[in-house]
Amino acid sequence: MKVTNQLKSIIIIIGITSAVFVSSCNAQNSPSKNGFDLSNASIPVEKILSGGPGKDGIPAIDHPVLVDKDQADFIKDSDRVLALTIGSVAKAYPINILNWHEIVNDKIGDQAFVVTYCPLCGTGAIFSADIRGRHSSFGVSGLLYNSDVLLYDDLTESLFSQILSKAVSGPLVGEHLKPLVSTHTTWGKWKELHPNTQILSTNTGYARDYTRNPYEGYASSRVLYFPVPSSTGSPGSFHPKETVVGLIDGNRIKAYPFSELNKNNQSSFKDLIAGKQYQIIWDGQNKSAQIKDENGQIIPTIQGFYFAWMAFYPDSEVYILK
Repeated sequence: MKVTNQLKSIIIIIGITSAVFVSSCNAQNSPSKNGFDLSNASIPVEKILSGGPGKDGIPAIDHPVLVDKDQADFIKDSDRVLALTIGSVAKAYPINILNWHEIVNDKIGDQAFVVTYCPLCGTGAIFSADIRGRHSSFGVSGLLYNSDVLLYDDLTESLFSQILSKAVSGPLVGEHLKPLVSTHTTWGKWKELHPNTQILSTNTGYARDYTRNPYEGYASSRVLYFPVPSSTGSPGSFHPKETVVGLIDGNRIKAYPFSELNKNNQSSFKDLIAGKQYQIIWDGQNKSAQIKDENGQIIPTIQGFYFAWMAFYPDSEVYILK
């Protein structure tokens, strides 16, 4: 049968219209929350919950202003910081500020990184912002998984789980964030160890009362704001907000509760996990822990609440002093 040019045009128009209709239906049927496409999510979509604020409702700090320690009259020695060193440069980020912003995008030299903190899980971690050869900036999605913040990158708007340290939806799904060695300690101890350190100032560009904790009383309460999988059956009996330092090294996963480290009363001891030896360094006075591998290199860890660690790693070993 001979097809006229007019009929060809009609067929093409019908084809385009059908494609647009199907695409529109797929877009409408694709799961999304806070404007993020969850159609390829690697975690259960129904367990991705709104934390209340929308996308960027908790504003990340994209242009951090840091000052020398002698200008830091806005922080007490007993206040806590999440800090790191790269080369000879040391920087500290007050938890009092991170409680309000959760994310700081910063860099030292050519190393771009993102400072992350989730007040609901007490988890602080710093990651390289270099993904697939590109510098990324991150924001707060307003979404949670297992009560933990889901951050997103500005280039693809993929969602990243902080505790899993990888993308859980979007074009980068499955991509891992590279953790950097960080320290969660007191400001007094950090500046003693690093007298030339800089610290994030309260000149953030936002009107916030950084002397007030918006989660006052949460860390001592057994109450959780959002549901998480039960950790019933885990070894020991710990307060859900017990602070732990968590180690992930391949298939070796272990949590060290601070109460157990305190009982140990040793500033340094060895621990053998699946045939590999680690050195646990404990500062009881400043409630800070680090872990070194067999070569004496500090391993990136995540410090946070016990319930959060077990929600993500229910089969994790737990250090209990015998």
